[in-house]
Amino acid sequence: MKYYLVIIALALIGCSQNKVSTTDNNVEEKFIDSVLATMSIDDKIGQTNLRGTSSRSKTLSDELKEDVKQGKVGALLNVMKVEFVDELQKIAVEESPNKIPLIFGRDVVHGFKTIFPIPIGLASSWDTDIVKSSSRIAAIEASSVGIRWTFAPMLDIARDSRWGRIAESPGEDPYLASVYGKAYIEGFQGDSLNNPTSIAACAKHYIGYGAVIGGRDYNTTIIPEPLLRNVYLPPFQSALDVGVATVMTSFNEINGIPATGNEFLLKNVLRDELNFDGFVVSDWDSVIEMIAHGYAKDEKQAGELAANAGMDMEMSSRAYEHYLKDLIKEGKVTESQLNAFVKNILRIKLRLGLFEMPYRDKNNESSFYKKEHLAEAKEAAIKSSVLLKNKNILPLSGDTKVALIGPLANAPLDQMGTWTFDGEKEHTITPLKAFKEAKVNVTYVTGLTHSRDRSKAQFKKATNGVKDSDVIVFVAGEEAILSGEAHSRASLDLPGVQEDLIKELSKTGKPIVLVIMAGRPITITNIIDNVDAVLMSWHPGTMGGTALQEIIFGLREPEGRLPVSWPKVAGQLPYFYNHKNTGRPANKKDYVAMYDIPIGAWQSSLGNDSHYLDIGYTPHFPFGFGLGYTEFQYDNLQISKDTIGFNEELIVKVSVTNVGKKKGKEIVQFYTQDIVGSITRPIRELKGFQHVSLNAGETKEVIFKVSAAQLEFTNHKQIRDAEEGDFNIWVGSDAESGLKDTFYLKK
Repeated sequence: MKYYLVIIALALIGCSQNKVSTTDNNVEEKFIDSVLATMSIDDKIGQTNLRGTSSRSKTLSDELKEDVKQGKVGALLNVMKVEFVDELQKIAVEESPNKIPLIFGRDVVHGFKTIFPIPIGLASSWDTDIVKSSSRIAAIEASSVGIRWTFAPMLDIARDSRWGRIAESPGEDPYLASVYGKAYIEGFQGDSLNNPTSIAACAKHYIGYGAVIGGRDYNTTIIPEPLLRNVYLPPFQSALDVGVATVMTSFNEINGIPATGNEFLLKNVLRDELNFDGFVVSDWDSVIEMIAHGYAKDEKQAGELAANAGMDMEMSSRAYEHYLKDLIKEGKVTESQLNAFVKNILRIKLRLGLFEMPYRDKNNESSFYKKEHLAEAKEAAIKSSVLLKNKNILPLSGDTKVALIGPLANAPLDQMGTWTFDGEKEHTITPLKAFKEAKVNVTYVTGLTHSRDRSKAQFKKATNGVKDSDVIVFVAGEEAILSGEAHSRASLDLPGVQEDLIKELSKTGKPIVLVIMAGRPITITNIIDNVDAVLMSWHPGTMGGTALQEIIFGLREPEGRLPVSWPKVAGQLPYFYNHKNTGRPANKKDYVAMYDIPIGAWQSSLGNDSHYLDIGYTPHFPFGFGLGYTEFQYDNLQISKDTIGFNEELIVKVSVTNVGKKKGKEIVQFYTQDIVGSITRPIRELKGFQHVSLNAGETKEVIFKVSAAQLEFTNHKQIRDAEEGDFNIWVGSDAESGLKDTFYLKK
C-alpha cells in the first residue's frame, strides 16, 4: 500500500469525519476505488468476514494468522491480548495481499475497565453530558489495547421489562432514546474517528428487537410500518444524523422477514432514505440463524439472502466466506454488490485513520481507572439513581447506626452488571466498602449469599443483627447474570427469598431503606408497604457503592428519573406511557377493583373501560418519575398563542418553584398530544426536558418551544407530516402529572 496516497487523502478529508463535504467525499471515494481496483474477488470477500474469537484465548492459532495473511479476514472480535492485536495487525498491513488493516472490535457497552451504570441506568440520568463522557472514557480506555470498534449503543425501544436486554436499552421513549444515542455516539467517536482514542460506534439492533413477543429474547416481532417509523426508527435516524460509523442487524424477524435478510429495511430505508454510508454488520451468527427462522433452507441461501438485502459484514458465521464466490458465479449475487460491501467497509477503515496509523497508540496504555474517570463514574451513578419512595427517612444523619443487609450489599461482580467482560471486580466499590471508608457506624449481615438464595438459614442472624441499629439498609436485586442477552424473566419479583427476609426484618420495627440493584424494573408491590424508602440504583458500576453512600447520607441527592414505566406486576406488561387511548379509556371514576365487586353480582362489564380488575390501569411508578430531597411546584403555565401556523413555533412557559427546605434539581418534562389524527395517536409524547437547579424558595421560568416539525408522524399511507388540529400540552415532573393547556395547529 502506498501510504503517501493515504496521507494526502486524509489531509484533504480533514479531521471531521462526521461532516464530510462533497469535495472531501470525492477524494475519499477515489482512494477507496483505487484500493478496490487492486483486489481479487477472494480479497473482497475477506473484507466482509468478521471473525469472532474467545477473549480468554491464551494462544494465537496458526490458522487465524494464516487467514489474516491471505486476506481472508476484515475484522476481528474479542482479541484482547495486546501482543495478539499487534501481531495480527502487523501481518495484515505487511503480509496480506492488499495490506489492508484490520478493525478490532469488542462489546464496550457501559465502560471498559471503569464501569459506568448499565445503559438503562444511564438513560435514567436524562443527562446527555454524563452519557457522552461515559462513552468518551470507555473509548479512551478501550482504544489503548487496540479496540477501535464497539458494538454500542443499543437503541432498541423496550416496552417490556421481562426482556433481559432492557438492561442495555435507552427505555421506552423514542425522543429520550434519540438524544441518548446521539450522546453515546459523540462520546465514542469523538470529534474525529481518526483520533487514535476514538472508536467506531455501532447502532444496534436494527430494528425492533425490543418488541419481541412476551419479552422473550430472539423472538418474533410484529410491527406495522407506521409504528416502526414513529417509535422504533427515530433513535437510528438520530444516530445516522451524527455520523454513526456502523449499524448492526437484529436477531429477530420483523413481520415475517429476519432483519439480516430484510431488503426493505437495509436498502430502501437505511441506504436510500436515511443515506447511511457506513457498513452494516450482522449480529453473531444471525445470517445462518435465518435457517432456524425458516427463511433460508441452508447456509448458502442464507448468504444469498443477506447479500441481496445489503448486509456488508458477517459476524462469526461464514456463509459469505463459503458461498459468496459461488453465488456470484451463478449470477445470484453480483460482483458490484460485493464491491459496494467492501467500499462501505474500507470507508470506515479510512475514516478511522487505520491506513495511516494501523497500530494502537502505545502512549495511551496507562489509561485505566484514572482519578477523573472514577469521579465521572461516581457522578453517573448518582445521576442514574431513582428515588421511588421516601417516607421521611432519607437522607440519614451522619451518626445513624446502620444495619447493612442483603445479597447485593457486597457483591462487586454483580454490581457491575451485564456486558462487563473487561471490568475487574477488585476495583468495584461496594456499599459495604464505601460505608466503611466513610466511617459509617455500620453492622453488616448478608442475610442471603446471593440474589437467588432460597435458604432462610441466616434469617435469625439477620434479625438479631439489627437490634442495635437505627435503620436497616437492605441492598436487594438481581445478580448481573439475570439480565442481559438471553436472560428474560416471566416474574419480575425479587429472586429467591429476598421478599421473605424483608418482611421478617420489618417485624423488628426498624425503618428499612430498600436499595435495588438490577438490570430491569423489579416488581415490589408485595413489599412496598414493608419499607420506608426505595432507591433504584440499577447496576451502578465501579463506583456505585460510593454514590449510594453519598446519596443515603445526603451529601448528594438522587437525580434520576425513570426511562420506563415501572409495572406493578409482570402480568401488566408490555406497558408504556405513550400508549393509545382506546375507545373506552380507563379512568378513576369508573374503575371497579376486583375486591369491590359484590358477591353474586349481576353480570356486567364493570365500568366498561380498559383495565385489569386486580391491578388497575396505571403503573406502579410512571415514566419520568423520580423523587429528590425537596419538593417542586409548577405554576403559571403560558403559551404564546392559541393557534400557530406550520411555519411558526409555539412558546411554552412555566414557573417552577422549590417549595422544600433544601436545594434540589428538577427535570422539567414537556409532553404533547395530537388529539385527533389520520391514525390514532398516543395519549402523550415526550418532546423535551430541562434540568433546573433551585435553592429552597427559588423560582425559575422554564421555556419550551414546539414546531410543526416536532409534531410530524407517519400515517397508514406512509405519509409523514404534521396534521391540522387541536393539541394538548403538559409541563410537569412525569408522564402522569403536569399543568395542561391546548393549542391549534393550522395550515
